[in-house]
Amino acid sequence: MIMISKVKKRRKLKIKWPVVSKTAVWHETKSLALATVGTLLVAFGYTLFQVPNNIAAGGLGGLGIIVHHFTGWPVGLLFWILNLPLLLVGFFYLGRWGFLLRTLIAATIFSIATDFFIIYLPQWLPAFPITEDLLLSSIYGGIVGGIGGGLIFRAGGTMGGTGILGRVYQKKTGKPLSQVYFYTDGFIIALAGIVFGWEVALYSFLMLFLNGLASDYTLEGPSSTRTATIVTNQPQNIAKVLIDELHRGASYWEIKGGFTGETHYVVWCTVSRPQVNDLKRVVTAVDPHAFITIGISHDAMGFGFTPRSKGTIQLASDASGD
Repeated sequence: MIMISKVKKRRKLKIKWPVVSKTAVWHETKSLALATVGTLLVAFGYTLFQVPNNIAAGGLGGLGIIVHHFTGWPVGLLFWILNLPLLLVGFFYLGRWGFLLRTLIAATIFSIATDFFIIYLPQWLPAFPITEDLLLSSIYGGIVGGIGGGLIFRAGGTMGGTGILGRVYQKKTGKPLSQVYFYTDGFIIALAGIVFGWEVALYSFLMLFLNGLASDYTLEGPSSTRTATIVTNQPQNIAKVLIDELHRGASYWEIKGGFTGETHYVVWCTVSRPQVNDLKRVVTAVDPHAFITIGISHDAMGFGFTPRSKGTIQLASDASGD
């Protein structure tokens, strides 16, 4: 008797992996390059203006300057060492491998670049530090570091540090990031005041303030977009002239006056800053009694303004139509 054993075929587990497009690769490459440039710029400003003058303007960079004063260890290495426990905290509480990897790369680049600049900038520059004036160092250090930080944020990156504590604090309490920054940066600057003197602490606050302004300006840019809100009784005519003359879209809806109870219409339109005067002119020509307010918009995405970024990752299920 011949025994024939039937072997059941195992059903293969079909795993649908994400399909990464060329656009996604190009987007990630640009983001990494932008974050690298920003990190190098932060390290350059930190080495040129902060470290020689002991301006500990908050964050792990400021704490590294204080620890360096007592230990003599390289400030770049100290930044990396101080970041490690915070990276672990961020991983366990935020649970994002991508966030951990990006932060680790940025922190490593900053640490290496800082110690590199500390060694070679005195050899390259005829005079180092280029200024011992605390006011000049605070101003230019804040601006250079802020621009670099803004580039890092635009690339979706971070150098870790107290920013990780801020994200964890926000996740646990729902309170704004600015609150934890106020406590941590304030503590480090106060510590710098005890170690280096209160005049240095005051300049550290100034640098921190300018750093934030420069970072916001780099991140958002000068606002060139304006939003017009027009109260009128001729919505169709005004919408038409905005479309025909300014080549901008317009929307309108019916409203009722709170004081008079009369029915009016609001026409809403977004224009570029140079078009504001033209908007006032054409609207007034159609309806001399129109009530116009112009507001500043931080950004505008869509046709005629900043183009929307295309999706970077397409799932296999989406591509196959399943």
